[in-house]
Amino acid sequence: MTPVFAVVGHPNKGKSSIVATLAQNDSLAISNQSGTTRVAERIEVNVGTSQYTLVDTPGFQRPTKVLHWLQQHADSADKRQAAVARFVADIDCQRQFPDEVALLTPIMNGAAILYVVDGSRPYGAEYETEMEILRWTGQASMALINPIENEDYIQHWQQALGQYFKVVRVFNAMQADAEKRRSVLEAFSIIKQEWRGAIEQLISEYQTVHENQQLQSVELLASLLTRLCVHQLSQKVLTKKQAQLLKPVLESRYIAEMNKIEKDSHDKLKRLFRYHHLSSESYDLPLDDGLFDTEKWIVWGLNRKRLAAAAAMAGAATGAGLDLALAGSSFMLGAFGGGLVAGGSAWLAADRIAEFKIKGLPVGGFEAHQGPIKNPNFPYVVLGRFLFLQQALRTRTHARRDSIVIKEGDLTEKIALLKSSTQRDLHQALDRLRRQKPVDDLAAVLQPLFDG
Repeated sequence: MTPVFAVVGHPNKGKSSIVATLAQNDSLAISNQSGTTRVAERIEVNVGTSQYTLVDTPGFQRPTKVLHWLQQHADSADKRQAAVARFVADIDCQRQFPDEVALLTPIMNGAAILYVVDGSRPYGAEYETEMEILRWTGQASMALINPIENEDYIQHWQQALGQYFKVVRVFNAMQADAEKRRSVLEAFSIIKQEWRGAIEQLISEYQTVHENQQLQSVELLASLLTRLCVHQLSQKVLTKKQAQLLKPVLESRYIAEMNKIEKDSHDKLKRLFRYHHLSSESYDLPLDDGLFDTEKWIVWGLNRKRLAAAAAMAGAATGAGLDLALAGSSFMLGAFGGGLVAGGSAWLAADRIAEFKIKGLPVGGFEAHQGPIKNPNFPYVVLGRFLFLQQALRTRTHARRDSIVIKEGDLTEKIALLKSSTQRDLHQALDRLRRQKPVDDLAAVLQPLFDG
């Protein structure tokens, strides 16, 4: 049996936001205007091999008149559910009360009730009419208090709702984490016993989905690091002058391709977490002038001290320690400078044997070359940006419509929390990557950064 939940309530109290968060679907329409939902919309939520249905319903528009109609057609409690069924089937009621008919129809067809109120607005007696109508349906029900702007009136709502609903929960659609979502399902497994097996399976499937998201995130990061650390461009030309003319074109193309590789990976990560319309903002990778901007590298990667320690742990500390001892006056431009110039945004025009010809055609000449980046902090920059986005996606709800701004992460702190042996493996792997050397099972080395 597939569980079905009808999300109901007063207009503009966050019903659609609740649906988007529970369904983990960022394509559902959400608006601050009343009446955004005019007809009941069914959303099938697939979780692994399991499924449940959410019904986003219109808000109550004329509850007082509807309750009056019902009271005229039921003079005792045992006739109330039948009166509601008669109401939704009545042609005149469908014409006079289209919103209430659309709202109550899925409930009378067996859907459980999720009644949504705004905990940042005062409780009013007018809501009792709505709750009384829902009680007449006889269906399993739960109340969700959605504090849209603040939590000022949550206690008042809890006292009132507890008189009409067996379960009352505070559920902020903009902040609810996986545990909050699971608690809603678990509550229904208790108050609607026939769904218990299906809901337990759903909860198990959600855990499997989470584990798969973690594993695939690691694989995405491993692929991204490998691609960016080895990416380079080259173009053969006949003369040195041609090589010089090609320089800005090749450099621009290289920068664009590197940023696109990262963007494509970030987009795949967003889709993995079921975000198909979410935009994200970040600085471009520092590949041109930013390559020599020490502070920009420090923001995204490791600071001077940590980078020197990483180099030592990776067995690659030579000039870095000297630079640090000199108070960083030449950091990244001194000891590491050779590596930067040799393989970063530097321009190489290598002489070939231009005089050698086959059938009068030259086979030598010059080669315009761009990349790969050999800055020792580069892999950490890529790593920090990816981890920040992954964590943001894990903790974000699908009801939010603002873009993600990728800011400075806590990469140094994340690495410091790892065991010394794990840190060493990580630093060695990233050092090999920036030197374009293969890393065995890179995903396994990166996995501890995603644990916990």
